[in-house]
Amino acid sequence: METRRLRLLLELSRLGSMREVSDVLGVTTSTVSQQIAVLGREVGADLIEPDGRRVRLTPAGRRLADHAVKILAAVEAAYADLDPGAEPTGCLRVAGYVTAIRRFLLPIVADLAVTHPKLELLMYEHEPVEAFTLLAADDLDLALVYDYTLVPASIDATVELTPLHTASWGLGVPAESTASGNALAVFGQFRDESWIVNSRNTADENVVRAIASLAGFEPRIAHYIDGLELVQELIVAGLGVGLLPIDWPTLPGVRLLPLAEPAVTFRSYAAIRQGRGTWPPLALLLARLRAAI
Repeated sequence: METRRLRLLLELSRLGSMREVSDVLGVTTSTVSQQIAVLGREVGADLIEPDGRRVRLTPAGRRLADHAVKILAAVEAAYADLDPGAEPTGCLRVAGYVTAIRRFLLPIVADLAVTHPKLELLMYEHEPVEAFTLLAADDLDLALVYDYTLVPASIDATVELTPLHTASWGLGVPAESTASGNALAVFGQFRDESWIVNSRNTADENVVRAIASLAGFEPRIAHYIDGLELVQELIVAGLGVGLLPIDWPTLPGVRLLPLAEPAVTFRSYAAIRQGRGTWPPLALLLARLRAAI
């Protein structure tokens, strides 16, 4: 059983389309079809079946794809373990959201340039949905991502998370507001207002909708903004309210209301592919990130 065929099956289970698998892995669609057929003959089971114009995994295919996660992770770990003590060198590709890059990566990058000059760290600014896609396609080595306790992110089985940081978030409102109470009471007092959410990730919109639903209303999402500073400027201009970190400096004209019952807790992580954590460059960066917590 060749691992490259398991990789094709695993990507098909994730993407649901042979054409998408061929695009991601840089092979032809016919190669994907032929290799999965060979894999099916090797294990003595039908692994896929038609689903309209697409295909889907059979129960046997899904079970084998679950095994493929562990098998491929073990193979990658074996390669890394051949020389786990090697000097970290080469190119390390890292993506993250703006705050994580500023808070976690920039101090580390400056230090690594001195302590490990043969290691090149490339940074990309991406929100979690974008970063997870790149990580799955093996276009990244590490992604700094986040979610909220109220709406946990759905994590692929091929991804391994290292917790980095948690923070309480509140509701940013005009400074003259006298709103108070728990999260449901606070949200209820702004049921008729416009709401501001992230334009590139749905996590905070999902939090807003979840709490608003518990408070008995559907929020009117009016503005999709990427940037907490701009969110505050919209609040000052009287154009809406939106979620903000409790420890974030606020502009004059913005009041930050704590949220409890339920609380809104932001969680950040370092995400890597299973089995990669012992690769010297990644092991070094993960150790530095943990030390920065």
